[in-house]
Amino acid sequence: MSSLDSELETASLPLSRGRSGARHWATLVGLFVVSGLSVYVVSHSGNLGFLFLVLLATAGWVGAALGVRYLPALFTSASARKVLIPFLEDRDQTLFLTRRDGTLVHFSKGAQDSFPSAVAEQSLSLALGYTYASAEELVSEVSSDLRTQPRIRRDIPLLAGNLNLTVSRVGGRYLLWEFETQILAQASEQPGEKTRIPMMTAQEDGQILFMNSAARGLLGESRTHLSDVIAVPGTNAGDAVTVTAREGECQCLVAEYETDSGMREIYLLQTEVPTVRDGAVQFDELPVALLKIRVDGSVELANNAARILLNCKDVSNVVVSDLMEGLGRSIRDWMSEAATGLGVNQTEFLRLKREDKEVYVQVSLNRVVEGGAPSLIAVLSDATELKTLEAQFVQSQKMQAIGQLAGGVAHDFNNLLTAISGHCDLLLLRHDQGDPDFGDLVQINQNANRAAALVGQLLAFSRKQNLRPEVLDLRNTLADLTHLLNRLVGERVSLVLNNDPVLPSIRADKRQLEQVLMNLVVNARDAMPDGGEIRIQTEDIELTEPLERDRVVVATGRYVSVRVSDDGIGIPSDKLQKVFEPFFTTKRTGEGTGLGLSTAYGIVKQTGGYIFVDSTLGVGTVFTLMFPVHEQTILVTDDSVVEHPKVPAVDDQDGVILLVEDEAPVRSFASRALRLKGLTVLEAASGEEALEILAGEDAPHIDLFLTDVIMPNLDGPSWVRVARETYPTIPVIFVSGYAKDSFADDQARI
Repeated sequence: MSSLDSELETASLPLSRGRSGARHWATLVGLFVVSGLSVYVVSHSGNLGFLFLVLLATAGWVGAALGVRYLPALFTSASARKVLIPFLEDRDQTLFLTRRDGTLVHFSKGAQDSFPSAVAEQSLSLALGYTYASAEELVSEVSSDLRTQPRIRRDIPLLAGNLNLTVSRVGGRYLLWEFETQILAQASEQPGEKTRIPMMTAQEDGQILFMNSAARGLLGESRTHLSDVIAVPGTNAGDAVTVTAREGECQCLVAEYETDSGMREIYLLQTEVPTVRDGAVQFDELPVALLKIRVDGSVELANNAARILLNCKDVSNVVVSDLMEGLGRSIRDWMSEAATGLGVNQTEFLRLKREDKEVYVQVSLNRVVEGGAPSLIAVLSDATELKTLEAQFVQSQKMQAIGQLAGGVAHDFNNLLTAISGHCDLLLLRHDQGDPDFGDLVQINQNANRAAALVGQLLAFSRKQNLRPEVLDLRNTLADLTHLLNRLVGERVSLVLNNDPVLPSIRADKRQLEQVLMNLVVNARDAMPDGGEIRIQTEDIELTEPLERDRVVVATGRYVSVRVSDDGIGIPSDKLQKVFEPFFTTKRTGEGTGLGLSTAYGIVKQTGGYIFVDSTLGVGTVFTLMFPVHEQTILVTDDSVVEHPKVPAVDDQDGVILLVEDEAPVRSFASRALRLKGLTVLEAASGEEALEILAGEDAPHIDLFLTDVIMPNLDGPSWVRVARETYPTIPVIFVSGYAKDSFADDQARI
């Protein structure tokens, strides 16, 4: 019996011996057997009253047996706590009192002096961790063994000897841990514990004996073997290795020293440099995404950067065509040509088959030969930003090209419609309402006007329509428009208008701006088939820094913002950048022309504003219009009235007009209409022909120039400038379907 055992018994606290439990269970089983025999005999005698007394006596015996089994343990545990805590208070030995699960209950004075941090954190594992790396496993193992044994002794090898550990079961529910004071003092004073560099002490076979606090902080838990720390065994001193740390894998430089006792002291220093082994940088740690590919197109090796870029943990033996796409032909054939040296272009842009996001890579192939067998090294560079910029540039160019095409088509259509509606008007002049052909002529005229409105939308998108800008207060404009908008949205959709109380003015074409708002509101209504709410909000905003979004830079300054939002089905992200293209629509066939948003885009741009769209599927869509604030300035001049040159009136009966128009149908209609008014019309199909008429020896007297603007070769303003050198006083009328601003500079020079 040890001296500690003697002191405990002297303190009237007997150690658990592990035999009383068997005696109690034998007594309990005997009581059940006797009770069962008694019940059997009485039940056969037929005396039920006596049977009830026997059962009651049996219940009493069982309760007494259970009390004999468990009450002493309860009283013993309570008394043990009262005795042990004062017993441990002044002990210089290193003693810890715990419950069976290892929970710390109390400690001695020596334990508090040796391990203040462990005592403060109420952790027995932390105290053992200063001397033994697998402290938690040791506590669990000893607690389990003490269920069948009253006392356990362990000799644990340490850096400077052995740790003699004695654990005893006391008071039924408690464990008393005793450490050898001399060994612990040596262990707690190890130099490795004081250093801030993560340090471990291990045996030759890799068994970890000690980890300092810095190592435990880096690794997050105790490790029993070096293979649990360093992923690749056989590491040389000075190498950078991958270490399994608390936050995942990290790179550490390794320094190792051998102690006098034959132990290994291993120091870990975190670093960001790639792993180097035997003087060579390892393939897996290179910062460039690399793939080693077989001739058949399957991946043989992939470094860490490539796995991250591909978003795959393991790509070994995966075919490259399953990882990326977009070449336009078989990727395997492309790689086979590169492996045989036949490929001319060995760099391609491909799209990765990732589910989380869209990623483009530039893949460059290089042929290598190892052991007589060819293979490929693929260098992958993230080209997502480059492809995004390219897509934005292509989209911008496409919108510009579509605008030019729309403007050209609209001009040609305008000429055709002018001829159709013009000749129709001439026919209507010769037919009254009683004529049987009058109704047909009216239908032709109305449909021609509808077609002209469609052309007007194309001109709006191409920003070549005529605008009549004026200074507007959007609060008044929206107030006038609300009644019409409420009729447009119907009863199932509510319209909410929220105006900024202090809203500056803008300069825009009121009629066209109303068209923009109606288009946006109608689209919002159609996006909510089950009803909902459309919100129109105006706001005065000031940009102190340029706003960059959607390939547009909005300059600093004050703007009036109009937001039209709905709670509709939303627009998919892949279609969001196409909504402003002419004839693009998400509606079913027959429900829309696809010109509503393109018209709004052109009107806003021609006004000098900006239009943006944000949408989330299932949430709704928000269109934001931004118009520059109109700064009202008053120009003070000496001349209050600007004098315009006096234009002589053209007599309807004998006036002479030089008509210049390259489109024959339009020229034919215009000349007929003018002659019906009694005017003399000289026709010219081009600017050059008009100058020839004016340059002849018998040049006619001209009262007015009436000319088209856009014509092949010499356009309207160009030939007029030449003619005005000879005829400076003849007035000019320009006729065009394009906006006035498109030739305002030329007109100013005439």
